[in-house]
Amino acid sequence: MSALEELITKAKALQAGGHTPGQISDELGLSMETVTWLLTQQKGMEAPKDVHIDWAAVGSHGVLLNDMAMMMLKRFLYLAEGSAIRAVDDLPDTVVGIAPSGAPLATLIAAEEGLKLAVYLPAKHSRSETPTGSLSGTFSTITGQRCIIVDDVVKTGTTLSETIAFLRQHGATPMAVWALFDKRGVREVDGVPVHSLFVISRLG
Repeated sequence: MSALEELITKAKALQAGGHTPGQISDELGLSMETVTWLLTQQKGMEAPKDVHIDWAAVGSHGVLLNDMAMMMLKRFLYLAEGSAIRAVDDLPDTVVGIAPSGAPLATLIAAEEGLKLAVYLPAKHSRSETPTGSLSGTFSTITGQRCIIVDDVVKTGTTLSETIAFLRQHGATPMAVWALFDKRGVREVDGVPVHSLFVISRLG
């Protein structure tokens, strides 16, 4: 079975298990356009240009996941050493993890730094007729907070824009986005800097 055939099988299995296209997009690290193609593709149709990132070997192991979270944190601290981030007002209060995969990374970073933790539930995970994003009521509120946004993969930037807008609408200040992988090669989204450990470029 080819890698593409495996992806089609995985996508359809997740759909059969009750996952929404948005959830499948997060599970497979693919854009919504690619997921739609995987679920509905017909012979002869050209696949969208995308890159599949499978980091389950790290994400499924607590120690390795913690190592990745600490790498994200250290990258920010190294950036801070060479910038004007010195005053208390320049430091974050809250780490906002984008569910599902950003939440465990955000939890580990918040615990290490003694920060508050919030979890954002993107609109694409909603099953309502008018899907909207929301903040999980189990974790911290964000009003008046300086926030770092954490996610695993920057795909199209749509979810990041949605999250940034939500934070601003609710009185928070998004300071930066931290991600493991960036498939767009962006430096900022809606005026918020993006810091990724790995930038993935497609040649040709």
